[in-house]
Amino acid sequence: MKRQTKLLGSIGVLAALMAFGLIVGFTGEMAGKPAGGAMTPPPLALGPIIFVSNRLGIISGTPNGNDIWTMNANGTNPVALTDNDWAEYEPQWNPFGTKIAFTSNREAVLQGLSFDANWDVYTMDAGGSGVTNLTNSPSYDFGSTWSPDGSKIAFATDRDGNFEIYVMDQFGGNLINLTNNSANEGHPAWSPDGSKIAFFSNRNGNDEIYVMNADGSGQTRLTNNSAIDYLPNWSPDSTKIAFTSYRTGNGDIYLMNANGSGLKRLTKDSDGEYEPAWSPDGTKIVYYRGHDVANHEIYIMRADGKQQVRLTNNYPFLDADPTWKP
Repeated sequence: MKRQTKLLGSIGVLAALMAFGLIVGFTGEMAGKPAGGAMTPPPLALGPIIFVSNRLGIISGTPNGNDIWTMNANGTNPVALTDNDWAEYEPQWNPFGTKIAFTSNREAVLQGLSFDANWDVYTMDAGGSGVTNLTNSPSYDFGSTWSPDGSKIAFATDRDGNFEIYVMDQFGGNLINLTNNSANEGHPAWSPDGSKIAFFSNRNGNDEIYVMNADGSGQTRLTNNSAIDYLPNWSPDSTKIAFTSYRTGNGDIYLMNANGSGLKRLTKDSDGEYEPAWSPDGTKIVYYRGHDVANHEIYIMRADGKQQVRLTNNYPFLDADPTWKP
């Protein structure tokens, strides 16, 4: 959320990543019949978007009360999957759309601890049932991403004293430290082809986008400037990475090739845009815009940054952390 974004680079800030209308329909063109009589295939139907919202109301005794929701790709039919006295963030579908990984502080709340005392990675079924705590530790565990085959989950944790990228199996076992250094890393994103994991790190003094092989080898820096670059997300064909950067003084979404070349700025609004996520067909990007500290809304745009359209309109509530269902 916007109130966290300018403070990256410290353990407290990485932990803060968890604390954080006008509905326009997108319809594909009808299948056409070109000369010769052959039918062109209809466009790929885009599935629902999962996101986080506190529109159910601010829960007494907690600073937010964010829950996990889904809505159609045009912003219609919002449905709450959770309704709790704690907070949930960063929902991510598994590759099959049957499970959702997310970050929650429910153990801290249930144990009567400080609201920010403990964050864990959880999974639940696509409908909101079967909630399971995978990490179940006193550390800060957050920012999960599924491997393309659904067998593993990478996430960030400070269980070694600083934030590192770990990987575990889909049930929470077989933990391995992938980054293993003294810097702070966060927000891993697994490439759809399974070969790479992008993440951000401050190992060179400020937050930059890095990429490594899925086993942690070959860690390579992709961005190199004095601004904050973070929240990477791969295109479905694993050739491009969208991310958020402050290189113009405000949060904007940028696009680059998988090797860091071909940088392009996609958004230029003064409010700031964050957390880009690709549609399954690679034609659109969903993200949220921080209109002010009390109001974040979800937008989509074409992958080239054009046709930016607002999907939610729920002032003064927060709608954020959007991701498309595979």
